Amino acid sequence: MARARKKAQSGGSRRGGASRGATRSKSRKAAKAEADTEVEVVEEGPGLSMEDGIVIVTTVILFFACMLVDYWIGSDYGRGMLFGG
Repeated sequence: MARARKKAQSGGSRRGGASRGATRSKSRKAAKAEADTEVEVVEEGPGLSMEDGIVIVTTVILFFACMLVDYWIGSDYGRGMLFGG
């Protein structure tokens, strides 16, 4: 049989003595205060952003790297997918 534990006092030692009801009401008040704050929406200008440019450049570099490796394998070993000889 399992041992019975004593029921902890309100708040207990883990919570630093604060009762559960007090922490819940504080979190509700904090959530309400956060919901009341105003947020300014910033729209992006026309054209490509920096992230779009990075994606495009990375894609182009990876494509040419794959073509270069295939050319190297095709010229040296004659087994390239596109540049086989």
